Amino acid sequence: MSLPQLLAGCVVLVTSDRRSGDLRAALERRGARVVHTPALTIVPHTADADLVRETRALVASPPDVVVVTTAIGFRGWVEAADAAGIGDELHEVLTSARVIARGPKARGAIQAVGIDTDWVAQSETSAEIRDALLTEGVAGQRIAVQHHGAGADRLDVDLAAAGADVASLVVYRWGPPVDPDAVVLGIEQVAVGDIDVVVFTSAPAAAAWLDAADAAGVLPSVIGRARRGTLVVAAIGEVTARPLRAAGIAPLLPDRSRLGSLVRAVVGHYEGMVATAIETVGGPLQLRSTTAVLGDEVLALSPSGLSVLYLLASAKGDVVSRADVLGVLPGESTDGHAVEVAVGRLREAMGDRRVVETVVKRGYRLALA
Repeated sequence: MSLPQLLAGCVVLVTSDRRSGDLRAALERRGARVVHTPALTIVPHTADADLVRETRALVASPPDVVVVTTAIGFRGWVEAADAAGIGDELHEVLTSARVIARGPKARGAIQAVGIDTDWVAQSETSAEIRDALLTEGVAGQRIAVQHHGAGADRLDVDLAAAGADVASLVVYRWGPPVDPDAVVLGIEQVAVGDIDVVVFTSAPAAAAWLDAADAAGVLPSVIGRARRGTLVVAAIGEVTARPLRAAGIAPLLPDRSRLGSLVRAVVGHYEGMVATAIETVGGPLQLRSTTAVLGDEVLALSPSGLSVLYLLASAKGDVVSRADVLGVLPGESTDGHAVEVAVGRLREAMGDRRVVETVVKRGYRLALA
């Protein structure tokens, strides 16, 4: 059964490295065209010498408590230890320690290697773990915190401030983008209006992307589009949203910090746009950055045709003069024939020639239902 193509005509920029294939596939199944320019790359855990060194130190000085924040991070940690020949030693460390999981997914990963969890944060947040441990008291305890990429939401910092001896194990680290020029090109496409949605799944990538936009001199344009509502900026959760909020962008957030929820949030946004589409005699009309959707059909519009359609849509059924149409066409032509050609091609692309109506001696308008 095919999914509703609610993102038909949308161009989505994906900035993530990890699980970008899953995200891209989910968006494309709903009709989006996806541009992928990772703002950062991930250093694989199996090639991370720092992680192996920190794991050896943990084996030499075992912790009282081990906090596991992510399932994928925990699995990566175990794989890295196995690759380094210290998998059995890490298993012994985990077996002898009190193991705390941040949610059911982390617990499942722990149980998969034959280790029981002693406590699970039902809210799936590091804050709940921090509050529980600080209430019990952590002074003098050695606590290992497994986290990934951006850190552990200050969990390790707060535990250390309360007197714990904290060992932080980062399962993967962020590196520079593989293709910086592609990142800048994607940012420039966002700035000029060729992208409808930008999706972020990590705070470091969001911060790096904003820095690159600033360096390219187009950050004000990006922020302006987001504030006007012509650009959707979506973040997977509050941590990822922080750099965006600091820049003055209010991102779209899912109800849960999951890829599936993030995709549903973007789809839900465009479901709402269907309800506010312009109702024409040819069906509901929705405008996108590089095209438009009439009913269920994505229109094959030229840049000139899209400019004329945006002009007509902004008039909301009122008459647009031939001079105004000429003004949005490329070049500096004053030939009225260029207007007739542009409108004729727009009508042909829309399929239903009734949608763009000629008003004799005055100009053109959208024929509203």
